[in-house]
Amino acid sequence: MEERPKFRVLSALDGVRVLLVEDDFLILTELEFIMEDAGAEIVGACRTITEALLIAKKGDFDAAILDVRIGSKTVGPLAQELSEQGIPFIFYTGQGSSDLVCQNWAERRIIAKPARQRDLVSAVFDLVKG
Repeated sequence: MEERPKFRVLSALDGVRVLLVEDDFLILTELEFIMEDAGAEIVGACRTITEALLIAKKGDFDAAILDVRIGSKTVGPLAQELSEQGIPFIFYTGQGSSDLVCQNWAERRIIAKPARQRDLVSAVFDLVKG
């Protein structure tokens, strides 16, 4: 079994630019705090697919954390845009892996809500530096 790199949560994501997409204000705020605490720069904290797509089309970031459902919509179009640009992302969701969006991107990591800070930081770290 390959050993994972050791890192401190407080500086693990120094210089990493992250897009956050979550419709729940409290969860989004918590994600912002966790990522910033780990040294990441938030390029967008989006509560709508439209807002996230505008940022995604610019592509000036390293990774994304996506909730699967934003209101009554799925992040499918956003996941497609990120995939086409080669920008890695994870799903942070209360939905299950049986959700169609998760199935369409089955190779993407799914982090179940709620998650520990270390698990979220580690997942983003693996996307960009692992």
